[in-house]
Amino acid sequence: MARTRAFVIGPYLNERHKRRADAVQGSDNARSAEARIEEARGLALAIDVDVVDAWLVTLTQIRPATYIGPGKVEEIAERTKAEAIDLVVMDCGLSPVQQRNLEKAFACKVIDRTGLILEIFGRRALTREGTLQVELAHLTYQKSRLVRSWTHLERQRGGFGFLGGPGETQIETDRRLIQERITRIERDLDKVKKTRGLHRKSRNAVPYPIVALVGYTNAGKSTLFNRLTRADVLAENMLFATLDPTLRALKLPRGSEIILSDTVGFISDLPTMLIAAFKATLEEVLEADIILHVRDIAHDDSEAQRTDVDKVLVELGIDIEQPGRVLEVWNKIDAVDAETALALLNAARRRPANARPVLISALTGQGVDALLSRIETLLSSERVVIELALDPADGQGRHWLYEHSEVLSRNEGSDGRLFLTVSVPPSLADRVRQRFVEEARPRAGVAQQ
Repeated sequence: MARTRAFVIGPYLNERHKRRADAVQGSDNARSAEARIEEARGLALAIDVDVVDAWLVTLTQIRPATYIGPGKVEEIAERTKAEAIDLVVMDCGLSPVQQRNLEKAFACKVIDRTGLILEIFGRRALTREGTLQVELAHLTYQKSRLVRSWTHLERQRGGFGFLGGPGETQIETDRRLIQERITRIERDLDKVKKTRGLHRKSRNAVPYPIVALVGYTNAGKSTLFNRLTRADVLAENMLFATLDPTLRALKLPRGSEIILSDTVGFISDLPTMLIAAFKATLEEVLEADIILHVRDIAHDDSEAQRTDVDKVLVELGIDIEQPGRVLEVWNKIDAVDAETALALLNAARRRPANARPVLISALTGQGVDALLSRIETLLSSERVVIELALDPADGQGRHWLYEHSEVLSRNEGSDGRLFLTVSVPPSLADRVRQRFVEEARPRAGVAQQ
């Protein structure tokens, strides 16, 4: 079967007009036009189309009818016909009218950035929650675009009951049916969220600290996740290779355990409806004790990508300035030359100790041990140290402590009692104190083991 032939069009305001628009809208897209069109090409490739060409169009203004000027519309129309193009991807947000007018002019299917991202998400979602979230976002998007899908809008239809009363137009019926489906999906999502909540409660009963991987799409989160957990999460050089959250238990070097969570990649100009729809998917991030912000440090737009991720984290209500909450992981250090690697290492060392990034290569494993040690250090800084006395016959209790805490020291008293100094998460401290006898320090006559 022949692949869909596509043009990718990047219609971007020139620098002067872009600065003016950013000032009015309060936005700040620091990327170059070349980087933006390259990302758009990557998004199009992610839905497995044949990208014939990616074309920059510099604008001085946005046209209400077609977004781009009539001259460019005509030029693109001629090329779509000559190249037998099936799909034109516009890397911008189009109104329903603009989309309809461009489809008429180009005589082929036209989708904007939001439609393209929805298409990718639709293909990547695997879990029930993921598919529901995608459908919800897609229906919300389509609801405003029914004008493009129907040619009989003026036709009235009769009827009764749920089919619509007399005088209801087809477009009103379709919008009402979409709204009913949206309501059903929201109900189903509430059930899924409750189930996830129960899962979180069962984890909290253990509980293990949660460490969440976040980052710009294609930053290498899934490759790092697979290396750390020996899992087989899809990790490809493709935008949005991971969509559904994946959780795995991971043992740290000194024996304590964490739950590691891989999440959907972030992207600039993510449609508002998707941020809202995928908030439940990102709940693992909200619950995380530590957030690992994985950055593709070899990418030309690494700083702009960092800004985009930080912006989304703030929108989710996460305090990115809280010490120890967000740790930057500078990934793909193997993809830069030795001089650049040294400059990056020096830049990291100049950061304050509590905000110092860790340089790694998830592909080769370089720096991964240092990352695990750093995670352990961050977690231990918040842990509670308790000194306990155990009855000699309490083998079950001793086993539980070794499984659920970090044993810092062990001493045996002359009476056979075992004195342990353990480190536990704050959420476990009360439970440990209630279960075992707390001691200020081992008594005299204690032998060191």
